[in-house]
Amino acid sequence: MAGNSTRKGAIRASKKGPSTGTGGKNKKRLSGKGPTPKAEDRPYHAAAKRKKAVAKKSASKTTSTRSDGKEIRTVRAPRGDRPRGEIVAGRNAVLEALRESVPATELLVARSIDVDDRVAESLKLALHLGLPIREAHRAEVEGISPNSQGIILAIKPFQYSSFEEIMQRAKYPALIVALDGVTDPRNLGAIIRSAAAFGAAGVIMTERRAASMTASAWKSSAGAAARLPIAQVTNLARTIDAAKKEGLFVVGLDGESEDLISTMKVATEAIMIVVGSEGKGLARLTREKCDLVISIPISATTESLNASVATAIALFFVDQARRKR
Repeated sequence: MAGNSTRKGAIRASKKGPSTGTGGKNKKRLSGKGPTPKAEDRPYHAAAKRKKAVAKKSASKTTSTRSDGKEIRTVRAPRGDRPRGEIVAGRNAVLEALRESVPATELLVARSIDVDDRVAESLKLALHLGLPIREAHRAEVEGISPNSQGIILAIKPFQYSSFEEIMQRAKYPALIVALDGVTDPRNLGAIIRSAAAFGAAGVIMTERRAASMTASAWKSSAGAAARLPIAQVTNLARTIDAAKKEGLFVVGLDGESEDLISTMKVATEAIMIVVGSEGKGLARLTREKCDLVISIPISATTESLNASVATAIALFFVDQARRKR
């Protein structure tokens, strides 16, 4: 009945103490919680996030002693950060890169790694170079590179020169190598190595549709990339025009040319040797810009020469002609 429900409600309201369901907790809610924490101690406050970021960047410093008795200070980077930029992975590859002093930012080593001679030398070289060394869980290292063998080297971005800087460095008669779309970084590194070996003032390459100075190129150059200026240009045709204004004779390499390298009469002059891509060779516009296009005679059973091999032969020919003079 309607009257009964009214009476039951009245009975419940007449009882003393807290109403049903509160558990008597209202009194505790009114009690103080102590002083307000500082902003930097509140997890979601901007000041706390800044403090955490500063703590993350700070690193524990260690020292080691070189053979000459000098102390080397190295920094252990904070954990959990994925290396930025390009990486070199694997014990042999990392050791070779460190031996060649490839500019690096960090050496990442898996915890409990089986330390063989390669790992031990890599750690020693990293300490000598003052390179940050970071230990990480093996799963983290393998997540970056499954074939890392427990060790990874992070590479710095390459610092390119300019065509003007190369020309300022060049001694008369200038010798410059320009690459028209070489896409294999190993070819790039080998060309840089040959250019340094035969006295070139620098190497020029395009920014687009071409190999850049990756770790593979660094390794293939065998350290020459650290000694020889390398420039990236947006437009090779304009750079060729600029080279001509500087008095350089532009010589293109093309296997289909009827003019052989042995007939080149300008080897002792200031020249720019232009090398085409591995597949297509010289671009049409680049070929038209060249003062002379030459080829290297080879056996009919061989289709063509590798771009880096052809460049080395041409540079050797120029070097020999200049030595005789």
